[in-house]
Amino acid sequence: MGGRGGVKGGKWDGHVPHQCKPNPSIMRLSGKLEWEEAREPLHADIDVGKGCGIGPGMAFAKEVMRMKRGKVVGLVPCAVGGSKIKEWRRGSYLYNELMRRANESVRDGGTIRALLWFQGESDTVTKQDAYAYKARMERFFKDIRSHLRIPSLLIIQVAITSGEGKLINKVREGQIEMKLPNVKCVDAKGLRLEADRLHLTTKSQVQLGIMLAHAYLRASS
Repeated sequence: MGGRGGVKGGKWDGHVPHQCKPNPSIMRLSGKLEWEEAREPLHADIDVGKGCGIGPGMAFAKEVMRMKRGKVVGLVPCAVGGSKIKEWRRGSYLYNELMRRANESVRDGGTIRALLWFQGESDTVTKQDAYAYKARMERFFKDIRSHLRIPSLLIIQVAITSGEGKLINKVREGQIEMKLPNVKCVDAKGLRLEADRLHLTTKSQVQLGIMLAHAYLRASS
């Protein structure tokens, strides 16, 4: 979800498509746990280890706003690029940060409506990680729901289209075949990649964000 659209040589080109332009009704929880008007790159002060560009988050929010006028959307970016699913296990640093930010987001009101999850490319390198992916991800989703006390929390995950290793299909299999209730899957296969053959282009990130929005609206209608 961090997004590398428009990033080349570790630097973002600064191009913001109209589907990702700021909107005063779309807010973002900053790295300092303060609400502010959301702007690209959404993860600039969250995913600090890598150059951040366009991801699917803003396009998702803009499409939700377009379809459900009059609503305020709060985005809580938590992604860390290059992380494996085992790094998000309950009690880990990344898991605890996600929980801290999620809990802070509703401290003064509001409701957590869904979790958007786009990850898995790093789990395509070794058989151990790829074959354990489905079970680890199921455990992660169950822990999040339990920890947040939202047992039916809507989770929309993305089936990856690329990876750092060759076991992309095994990880995709785990994502597509997941049968947990109220867990939906949006398939990124076929979306265009940057020259690195790993990250989605800016246009593809926008397409994915809109796909996620439609999956969210169908599931929550």
